Amino acid sequence: MAEEQKNKHKPVIGITIGDVNGIGPEVIIKTLLDDRILDLCTPVIYGSPRVLSYYLKTLDYDRIPFNTINTIDERKEKTVNVKECAKDKINIKMGQPSEETGQFALQALDDALQDVTNQKIEAFVTAPLNKNTIKPAEGEFSGHTSYIAGYCQASSHLMLMVSDTIKVGLVTEHLPVGEVVPAISQERIYEKISLLHNSLERDFELGKGKIAVLGLNPHAGDSGLLGSEEHDLIQPAVEQAKEKGIYAFGPYSADGFFGSLAHQQFDAVLAMYHDQGLIPFKTIAFGEGVNFTAGLPIVRTSPDHGTAYNLVGKDVADATSMMNALFKAVDIVNCREHYDQSHQNPLERKVMAKDFNH
Repeated sequence: MAEEQKNKHKPVIGITIGDVNGIGPEVIIKTLLDDRILDLCTPVIYGSPRVLSYYLKTLDYDRIPFNTINTIDERKEKTVNVKECAKDKINIKMGQPSEETGQFALQALDDALQDVTNQKIEAFVTAPLNKNTIKPAEGEFSGHTSYIAGYCQASSHLMLMVSDTIKVGLVTEHLPVGEVVPAISQERIYEKISLLHNSLERDFELGKGKIAVLGLNPHAGDSGLLGSEEHDLIQPAVEQAKEKGIYAFGPYSADGFFGSLAHQQFDAVLAMYHDQGLIPFKTIAFGEGVNFTAGLPIVRTSPDHGTAYNLVGKDVADATSMMNALFKAVDIVNCREHYDQSHQNPLERKVMAKDFNH
């Protein structure tokens, strides 16, 4: 067993530092103090060694021996690598959002995206940032998920919240409630069901997972008395998915579905909008859950919490979700590698197996 672990592939995993005035640096430090990390992967923090040293001193933690690098090719195994993303000194004001630290968080994110798309790292974990402090060169910044999907030029993606007990995907993400209904269509619902199905199969090795699709209206429309979207949009999308061999069911009334613990009978749940899915998810798995962007050519995870400015510098921030995000990134990289290998050149594998048996 020890020899098997020694020879197991250890992916290179990036970690973006997020808003340095938030709890990102603290939960990163607490995660990397775990001795298991360096046995599972080669971590590369996209940030600043000065910022990490500042928080180590503030929190009175033992110093972590960093390997500071300017390019990803300088990384070393069995150590914590820090890629310098700051040209100038960063002014840290714990618990206080600022445009300076927002732009630094964006620079770290861009650097990690460049390396992961160039296959220099195999996945990356994003520490929380404050989207209100970030001003990209073009357009607006509405959050990690949409920004990363845009960078990858992905035609579609799925925000998927993951824990050991529940997985929840979203048809719409960070939209005002008034914009949810116009954004929902049969085509979009079917697309998200398909993305969720493919992710369960490739990223989590669950085969043909069972997917529960929630309704939009109270009591799933109550046979049309409380809305027609279930009959006109959601049910046809579910039937369309079934015709493609996807195990999709619904639409279900969200309150009764979670209240009766019906989610335990499914591998994943697809919610129509943000709070419909994230309120039950965070009630069940807050502090342990992971945000995963499914449907992308790259692997990206993040903790399920925000910057928590009120906790900064007090040594009370819980690193469980950050640690789980790192572990999940490693798991998904390995699942994808195994899935892709097992689905590559099936005829050639069959011939090789026959030759071996003879």
